[in-house]
Amino acid sequence: MENYKEIYKGVLDGDMGTVEKNVKEAINAGNPPGEILQQGLIDAMGEVGRLFEEGEYFVPEMLIAARAMKAGLAILKPHLVDSGVEAVGTVAIGTVKGDLHDIGKNLVAMMLEGAGFEIMDLGTDVSPEKFVTAVEQGANIIGLSALLTTTMPSMEATINALNAAGLRNKVKVMIGGAPVTSEYSNKIGADGFAPDASQAVSLAKSLMA
Repeated sequence: MENYKEIYKGVLDGDMGTVEKNVKEAINAGNPPGEILQQGLIDAMGEVGRLFEEGEYFVPEMLIAARAMKAGLAILKPHLVDSGVEAVGTVAIGTVKGDLHDIGKNLVAMMLEGAGFEIMDLGTDVSPEKFVTAVEQGANIIGLSALLTTTMPSMEATINALNAAGLRNKVKVMIGGAPVTSEYSNKIGADGFAPDASQAVSLAKSLMA
């Protein structure tokens, strides 16, 4: 399918115009929305993740590719809903209380969206209570980001709040950010740690499996 190839290439090149044009053409030609999503956008974002892992793409390339994917997804979304295509799962993501960094969190959110997850972006400086509410609203996974060692305790506070609300067994918790380690993840009882956006996608998929 020529449009799918163009969508795929457009995402890799970060070319929003090409992606939007070909998603529209593919929809108008009557192609199944789920197929456009998988073969055009999800496959391309998988390749972007691979190129990042191999050191051929860096954060700027990933961001540009993710923006192009998002532009295509915005056009596709109503059609996915109409055709009953289910998201892989719902991830509530946010930078923890006291921390205002959002580039890493935004990139993870876009990569997860490109992998077929529904995203609840809670923003920055997110209190444990807001994460608890997101689980009550149906989030399957919570993604906690921290870029400062001083805000890392908010991750543990969030897990404690989930325990207190009796919701900890209903949700998977993944954490990430520059100072965060897998040791810290184990210590506070998170379900997993991802050092970058590409590995966050692999982790989220394995947590949903």
